[in-house]
Amino acid sequence: MPKVAFTSVDEYIASHPEPVRGALRQLRDAIRVAVPEAEELIAYNMPRYKLNGVVFVHFAGWKDHYSLYAATKSVLTAFKSELRRYEIEKGTIRFPLSEPVPVMLIQRIVKLRAKEVSP
Repeated sequence: MPKVAFTSVDEYIASHPEPVRGALRQLRDAIRVAVPEAEELIAYNMPRYKLNGVVFVHFAGWKDHYSLYAATKSVLTAFKSELRRYEIEKGTIRFPLSEPVPVMLIQRIVKLRAKEVSP
């Protein structure tokens, strides 16, 4: 099966089955509410968000979870207790599809990441 090269975040999200698609929509909305001035793009075939010329967060959908790539040392420190229940590895926070999307937590993480790349 040939790999699809996505050209938009809408296309990326639409390529996933439910319930992944629903979680990705909520994740995208949370990011856009938290940092509305961020530029949305596709790079390395995943949705990414850029601020001040720097990619500061990106995400991906998987079969049983969705991942937020934003687990910097400062994020892990600031949200240590709230992130304890999630699998974290190499800058990735994995959220299970079996649970509601933690919109407020994601917004707070994204705001911190945006602050880290702002002058």
